[in-house]
Amino acid sequence: QVQLVESGGGSVQPGGSLRLSCAPSGYGYGHYCIGWLRQTPGKEREGVASVYTDGGSSTYYDDSLSGRFFISQDSATNTVDLEMSGLQPEDTGMYYCAAARDRFWEGAHWCRGLHPSEFEYWGQGTPVTVSS
Repeated sequence: QVQLVESGGGSVQPGGSLRLSCAPSGYGYGHYCIGWLRQTPGKEREGVASVYTDGGSSTYYDDSLSGRFFISQDSATNTVDLEMSGLQPEDTGMYYCAAARDRFWEGAHWCRGLHPSEFEYWGQGTPVTVSS
């Protein structure tokens, strides 16, 4: 079973930056979508960014982020990082790393816009607070 450990959360002033890391382990066969999702006050859990782990470089983003976030995967360790810049108070919330196995071999496109309920494995979350 896949395990995910997040780190890097903390407090930052508006306009600041943070780098979150997700360290996965316990992969089985096949390909996965690994995503960063967040739970912000008063909203449903939403996807932030994701990467498809097939040895390529297929990444996806929530358009509402306006290019402020960047996701990447280290090919050696499989660690998935989320670099966040231009943080705003509205970005405050709990950020989760999650993984879903591509059971039907749909390919990278399937990773785009996955609903939170479709992710099988979840980390504990790391909090992000943006305030003056």
